Amino acid sequence: MFDSEMMSPEEVGLNTERLAAIPKYFKQGYLDSGKLPCMATMVSRNGQIVHEDYTGTTELGGAEPISADTIFRIYSMTKPITSVAAMMLHEEGVIRLDQAVSKYIPEFADTEVWAGEGKTRKPDREMTIRDLFTHTSGITYGFLLQNGVDALYRREKIGRPSETLETMCKRLAKLPLLFSPGTQWNYGHSIDVLGRIVEVASGQSLDVFFRERIFEPLAMVDTDFFVPEDKIDRLMACYQKDPITREITQSDGAGATSKLYSAQPAMLNAGGGLVSTMRDYHRFCLMLLHGGTLDGQRILSPKTIELMRMNHLPDGKTIKEMGDKTFSEARMEGNGFGLGGSVITNVADTMTPGSVGTFSWGGLASTFFWIDYEEELIAIQATQMMPSGAYPMRPQFQQMVYAAIDW
Repeated sequence: MFDSEMMSPEEVGLNTERLAAIPKYFKQGYLDSGKLPCMATMVSRNGQIVHEDYTGTTELGGAEPISADTIFRIYSMTKPITSVAAMMLHEEGVIRLDQAVSKYIPEFADTEVWAGEGKTRKPDREMTIRDLFTHTSGITYGFLLQNGVDALYRREKIGRPSETLETMCKRLAKLPLLFSPGTQWNYGHSIDVLGRIVEVASGQSLDVFFRERIFEPLAMVDTDFFVPEDKIDRLMACYQKDPITREITQSDGAGATSKLYSAQPAMLNAGGGLVSTMRDYHRFCLMLLHGGTLDGQRILSPKTIELMRMNHLPDGKTIKEMGDKTFSEARMEGNGFGLGGSVITNVADTMTPGSVGTFSWGGLASTFFWIDYEEELIAIQATQMMPSGAYPMRPQFQQMVYAAIDW
């Protein structure tokens, strides 16, 4: 699909024929064989959308085609938005990166570190706000299935939708950390805790802060923690692939049959609760690319964006060097971690074309974005298949987008 009002790819140094090959590739490789219900892809350069395609349907085997109006569960692509919210408060002097998390959530003052079955010890230092941004807090996810700590998360049902973010964070603080803050990288509920700090520091619930401070100024009209009744028909179904049997089953229905997104939730999941459209999320990315401003609306300072894009892992290490076998929504090799997303530090180690300083992240149901500041390029892809590593869609998309650059 190509909007006649969009700029020609050649005007910004991209190749029309090669961009057109992207949806054909995913249709032939994934949609025709029933591996995926759909694939949406978008590419812009210099702020101009030059490729926007929606191929496939809202349900596997369905007849309703996806479109620019289709609403996707973006899961962990919520994390950069929460991080921007926290940095807005940072700019106002309300929070600092070196502050202890316990200043805002007192229960974390007594959190200890896992030291084996039934044993804990005191951390080497308290968890800071920057530890939350960078996933070096020692907090984990229950679904990782790697250790005794995530087993405790599963037992305690951390992240259940029936409780509030405040309640979840208080319960989370009573469980041990996987490691002492700042010593390792581990994907987890860190950004959920950061979202609670946004609530405490701002005096607003996270959904209100997002709406008033980010979504309305950026005209992100379809992004929220749920889909209202007048838009619910635009929400597509979500699927999951069993890693052992490879069987694909529906995890949540389309439209009004959705059990998770048809009503305002109690849990404002700061790390993975938002739904959005391709065009909405592109506006968020444009703001980041343009130094914190879009259409005259200032969200952050260019210097704050610059700080967010730096590698904040200790001693300039990569996620791989600090994370070992842990799960990541971006390639661990060649990537450090900034304030809210991964940052390329070594292009060769990523084994895909790109640029140093590229900022990116993805979501559990196979959504992904990256912002290449050197090339002034934004690329976004979306379908609804869990887990995000079910297929190598992300590197394939990256390879084909960079192959379309002529100059």
